[in-house]
Parts: sequence; structure tokens; C-alpha cells
Amino acid sequence: MNIKNTYKKITAENFFMLTILFVNAGNYLYNLLLGRILGPSEFADAAILITLLLVLSFVGMTFQVTAAKYAVLLEGTQLHVFLKFIFKYALLFGVILGFTVVVFSHQLQEIFKTKTSLMFVLFGLGLPMYFIMSINRGLYQGKNDLRNLSKTYYFEMLCRLILTLLLLYLLPQIQSSIIIAVGILISFVFGLIPFQKIINSKNKQTLSDNLDTKSIITFFALTAFYELTQIIINNSDIMLVKHYFDNEKAGLYACLALIGRVVYFVAWMFVMLLLPKVIQLKKQGEDTLPILLKYVLYIVCLSTIIVLSALLFPEIVVRLMFGEKYLPIAFLLWKYALATSIFAIANIFAYYFLSINKYVPVVISAFLGLTQIILIVLYHNSLEQVVVMQIIAMVVLLLFQLFFFFFNNNKK
Repeated sequence: MNIKNTYKKITAENFFMLTILFVNAGNYLYNLLLGRILGPSEFADAAILITLLLVLSFVGMTFQVTAAKYAVLLEGTQLHVFLKFIFKYALLFGVILGFTVVVFSHQLQEIFKTKTSLMFVLFGLGLPMYFIMSINRGLYQGKNDLRNLSKTYYFEMLCRLILTLLLLYLLPQIQSSIIIAVGILISFVFGLIPFQKIINSKNKQTLSDNLDTKSIITFFALTAFYELTQIIINNSDIMLVKHYFDNEKAGLYACLALIGRVVYFVAWMFVMLLLPKVIQLKKQGEDTLPILLKYVLYIVCLSTIIVLSALLFPEIVVRLMFGEKYLPIAFLLWKYALATSIFAIANIFAYYFLSINKYVPVVISAFLGLTQIILIVLYHNSLEQVVVMQIIAMVVLLLFQLFFFFFNNNKK
């Protein structure tokens, strides 16, 4: 009874923040345990699936953000028609992408040098469910139903973590990458809980009579483009380091990236909260500036704590997370955390501009973010130089965001 009363007293927003922190901690634990249980050789295959899952999450965000925006803007019949429209294309996209992964599973095995192609087949089978899950989450996000949105995240994470570890323990004779793929596949099913039946409910209204499809497609395309750049920015440094440096240094850098990205994923929960609130305020003709500044302040404070912790206790953090053999990278931890922090702050401005239909800064921001690839290609004498290039690229990106933000507000 006391637990129930405490649950009711916690605001939906606080509950969502706690859930995202819990989910991120669970995902980190998932990675760390797999790394320790499987060893470097088998974990290499697992890392491919985990990377594909990360890339998939960015693609899924395109559908989620679009569903969230129009769940705020539309009501009644229009919302039903929109959901029918986006559900149809999310399912179609998921089926096509999943079918492609299954068909080319052997080629993927050769490219990534994995021990089996079945892991890609199982991953491909789950893709349609993942995009439906993204629509479901987007609708909860748009409705500001943060408690049910939270449930979809922790059901998915807990299922993947518990089921994978259980199967690895009970079925040691089965290839570990297949077990991990099964865990990911089934976790997508649990990520649909609780599912909103309104998403695929039947409606006799036609699309052309009720919906401005042009604005939806424009927003979707720009969001997809921005999410694509997010994928590149978040993964290009690891791929370039793998190309330019030996395996030992590449492995050290992968550890650095995994720890340093704590900032980005903590900041992401504020993006999730910001988007529907800004759209709702804009719809009501109210000032959106205070809500933006509130979440920027939150991210700055959290980022400062994380960067200072990485600066003051780098060896403790690395030793606790990965062990003694990764200590040579500890001195770079605070710099990587700083680069990620600047990117996280710039990112919330980009989503703010998306929310208020200011698309030009989003496109320019995407291209500015990609300058880190050029800088790393030109300057990569050491891992430290690679990280410094990212800091420079992210500072330029944030300065542009701030310039446009102040220019736009002064113009008003």
C-alpha cells in the first residue's frame, strides 16, 4: 500500500526521468556483462548486433517523433486517420527493411566476419515490430502519458537483459550471438506493452479528406535526415578509429565511447520531454522559450557533473566499468565527455527548432555536425587528437545553434 501511494505521489515527469536513468543503467549493465561473460572474440559478434540496435533506435525515432508531434496537433477523426497512415508506412518500412536483412544475411556475415548468419535473420524478423513499437511510444509521448511510455522502455530493457543472461546460462551449447539475437527479438514484443489499440483501429475516413499529408511528409523527411546524421555523428568516430589505428587502440577507444556517451543518453530523456510540450505551447500560442531554457539548464548541470567526475576520477570510472587493461584511455575520458556534452546541448536546440517548424537550422546543423568526419580524416595522429577534433566540431555546431536562436528571438 505504501509503495502504491509513493508511486502516485511521484509526478509523471519524474517517473519518466527515473525510468530512463534505470533503462540506460540496465543497457550499460547488459553491455558490460556480455563483455565479461563472452570474452573479446564472442563479444565482437554481440557488439555488431548491439550497434545495429543503436542504429535502429535512431531510425525508429523518426517515426516516434513524427507520431508524437501529430498526436499533439491532431484530434478525433484526424488523429485516427493519421495513425492509420503512419502505422501502414511504419509496418511497410519494417517489413521491407527486415526482408532485406534476412535475404542478405549471408553477405552481412561476410562483411562483419561473424560466426553465423542466423543472428541477422532473427534480427531482421523483429524489425516490423520495432517500428510499430516506435509509433506506440510516439503516441504516448504526444499525449504526455509518460507513465505508460516509461513502461514500454523498461519492459523492453528488462526482457532483453534477463532473458539473454538466462539463455546464456541455460543453453551454453548454442552460439551466443544467436541467443543475443533471440533476446533482442523477444524484447521488441515486450516493448509493445502496453499497446494502444487506437493505432491500428479501423476508420472509414479517407486520407485526402482529413489530413495535410504534405506537411507530415516534409516533417518526416527532415526528421529522417536529421536522425541519419545522428547515426553518422555517433558512430563515425569509432569506425574511423578502427580504420586508422590498430586493434588495441580501437578497442580502448570503443570503451571510451561507451562510457562517454552516458551524457548523450541522459540528455536524450530531456529531448523526449521537450518535444510534445513545445508543440503543445506553440499550438496554444504561448511562449516556448521558458521550457527550452529549463531543459537546457538541466542538461548543462548534468553534463557538468559528469565531465567533472570524468576529470577528477578517470581511473576509478574506467576501472569500475571495464577493468585494469583499459586504464591507458582514462586520461581522455573527460575530453570525450565534454565533446558529447556539447553535442547533447546542441541537439536539444535542433529538436526545439524541429518542434517549432524552423527547418533551415536543422539542415545546417546536420551538415555542421558531419564536419567532425572531415576533421578526423585530416587530423588523426593520436586518439587524443581525434577527440579534440570532435570537441572543435561540436563547439562550431553549438555556436551556430546559439547564433540562430538569439537571432531568431531578437527578430521577433
